[in-house]
Amino acid sequence: MLRESMFDETEAHMKISYKKLWKLLIDKEMMKKDLAEKANISSASIAKLGRNENVNTDILLKICEALECNVSDIMEVVEDTE
Repeated sequence: MLRESMFDETEAHMKISYKKLWKLLIDKEMMKKDLAEKANISSASIAKLGRNENVNTDILLKICEALECNVSDIMEVVEDTE
């Protein structure tokens, strides 16, 4: 017997957006490479963030520490329109 899905197929899916991070960097007049150096994270992690891909929470915490902000200041959950 197949279990019915808990979610309606028309229900929107959610994804992570790091637009807030990029806006914050602009406000702080920082480049992505500056963030990578200050937060001690790799350029590969910066690239993942640029593609709105998942990154380890340790990466997010390093960014928050470097920028003196909270996680909610650099990311948000948005509806996936694709």
